[in-house]
Amino acid sequence: MKNTKLTSVKVIEELYNSFKKETIGNDFNLQKLVNRSIYKYTTDDEFRDKLHEEDGLKDDGTCF
Repeated sequence: MKNTKLTSVKVIEELYNSFKKETIGNDFNLQKLVNRSIYKYTTDDEFRDKLHEEDGLKDDGTCF
């Protein structure tokens, strides 16, 4: 796995559990989601703007 960066992030447990349930049985995982999301964020202005405008997650003192 050359050219990769090992990192850790905190995710909302409920969201992560929902994600795991949604991806059972298909060939999709958190690593693919993160890499594809970062790619879209850096190459697609409309995608980036939608993420910046998302307000479905409530701020509880963290940076969600």
